[in-house]
Amino acid sequence: MKIETIAIHAGNHPNSEGKPAIQPITLSTTFEHHPEEAYIYTRAANPNRKSLENVLAKLEGGAEAAAFSSGNAAGMAVFQSLPVGSHVIAADDMYHGLSKQLKELFKGILEVTFVDLSNPDNFKNAIQPNTKLLWIETPSNPLLKISDIKALVAIAKSKNITVACDNTFATPIFQNPLKLGADLVMHSTTKFLGGHSDILGGALITAKVDDMWEKIRNVQHTGGAVPSPFDCYFLTRSIKTLPYRMKGHLANTTALAAYLSKHPQVEKVYYPGLPSHEGHQVAASQMNGYGSMLSFCVKGDAQTAEKVISKLKLYTNATSLGGVESLIERRAAVEGPDTLTPQNLIRVSVGLEHIDDLIADMDQALS
Repeated sequence: MKIETIAIHAGNHPNSEGKPAIQPITLSTTFEHHPEEAYIYTRAANPNRKSLENVLAKLEGGAEAAAFSSGNAAGMAVFQSLPVGSHVIAADDMYHGLSKQLKELFKGILEVTFVDLSNPDNFKNAIQPNTKLLWIETPSNPLLKISDIKALVAIAKSKNITVACDNTFATPIFQNPLKLGADLVMHSTTKFLGGHSDILGGALITAKVDDMWEKIRNVQHTGGAVPSPFDCYFLTRSIKTLPYRMKGHLANTTALAAYLSKHPQVEKVYYPGLPSHEGHQVAASQMNGYGSMLSFCVKGDAQTAEKVISKLKLYTNATSLGGVESLIERRAAVEGPDTLTPQNLIRVSVGLEHIDDLIADMDQALS
């Protein structure tokens, strides 16, 4: 099946009286014991979560998926599955919520080295005898750096290192890391998969069911950071429109990036769809589209960037991304004092408003 068909049908498993066309929400926390039924307690398994995990696995071309209560919980499950003392290599501009986990929550438990993964040699040079995990994020947040997944996987496999890829920015519509050799894919399903800024969630998808995956499943089951049946239902519903939403997001972002790249008040635009982007060629080789996230630096300082944001009418100054509405923020202000993000950088999650309105609003703010 094509991905549009998978999105609609792989998460729909009606099993109630009356033959409903859409699977209903199963809110029961417990299930009657029966030797032929897989459900015992909803923390371990639930019909709505099973359907959600099925469509996620199918979208990414994986063997199985595990849904979590947030993207951070999903990422943490990977880190928790590693042996104590393991060394992790991650991108230097990795999503700050997960880098904070590695720096603070896993301090003394895991070792971590942050490098610029847009150059595979940096990864190769950072490998240690106890390196167990490579964490890729491409495009990265918020600098939209591109990592060559195939090249990094080839190095990792030669050293028996597990490769996990945060695919939140690209979504399975535009990139499939498992098909490029990665072992695990992570999503903050809060973002584009949810698509409406009203569901919190995360997910992991595995290429194969192995010992590492069984450990992750144990963290999900025993740790209990799972989404509610209600959230699973609405996330599965949102995924049905994901392929078509992403087409609209991509068209708007491409046009906005082109506009910003020519504006005299813009210093630099970070978007892999632009031929001027350093990672454009690699992105073109491994992506079907360049996504709906872009960042740009205004000419000026942090105060200049804040002034531009304050003048916008259609872009909401808020953290998060992937909704149908356009969101914008000065990213360094959110990431804190240890950020590597330029102070005058503005990150934009381009929504599905009419592109003429989005450009007109940006034009008046930059003027």
